[in-house]
Amino acid sequence: MHGERVLFLDGEALVIDKPAGLPVDPPRDGSLSLENHLESLKFGFQRWPKAVHRLDRDTSGCLLLSRNPKAHARLQQAFEQGLVSKRYVALLDGVVEGTSGLIEMALGKVSTAETGWRMIEDPNGKKSRTKWRVLEIKDGRSLVEFLPETGRTHQIRVHAASGLGAPVVGDGVYGKADGLGMMLHAQRLIVPRAGKPDVLAEAPLPERFAKAGFADEAAPAPAPAAVATDVVTPAPTDD
Repeated sequence: MHGERVLFLDGEALVIDKPAGLPVDPPRDGSLSLENHLESLKFGFQRWPKAVHRLDRDTSGCLLLSRNPKAHARLQQAFEQGLVSKRYVALLDGVVEGTSGLIEMALGKVSTAETGWRMIEDPNGKKSRTKWRVLEIKDGRSLVEFLPETGRTHQIRVHAASGLGAPVVGDGVYGKADGLGMMLHAQRLIVPRAGKPDVLAEAPLPERFAKAGFADEAAPAPAPAAVATDVVTPAPTDD
């Protein structure tokens, strides 16, 4: 994992700009995953960093990793308590009605032998909420900002397809595949920490968005990587 992929780094946390196509967990087919890059992300510590949350394989952008077990528990608790702020940018296949709103939908998992598993709207499922705002419309497609308030599996992908009636471009499960890949990007991540500065990271829109005709101006400028001094001279133990 090259250094330019590191968006935030201190003694507790690491945020990388995960490329699309790289799964967080080792896949069954034995192909490469984030695990194959963890050795290069130790930055002086003995332990490998550990993913605090997940991004889908074909979703790019901000991924938070912890650098020691105590930090992992605290960061994970922030997610569980709904304290984490996330911003996604997605290119949708269709023109969205309206300019902004809130999607509330209960989601459940279904599976068939023919199509595999997917998430659907299910009144008996888990509640999910996402704020959205249109950033740009061009050539029958909509660039949309998503601010999820919950973290359900495939939440934004289902909310786009079922809530807005326009699936994410390149989403072969809820829409159709596209040569550019899936156009969903985790652009910003903010994790509050008691007594310490927030973990704050921003990942610029990948090149595939520019190829689709949507420039990076639609997203905030990326913040510079924050690096703490204890990365250069790590503490004797990193537990």
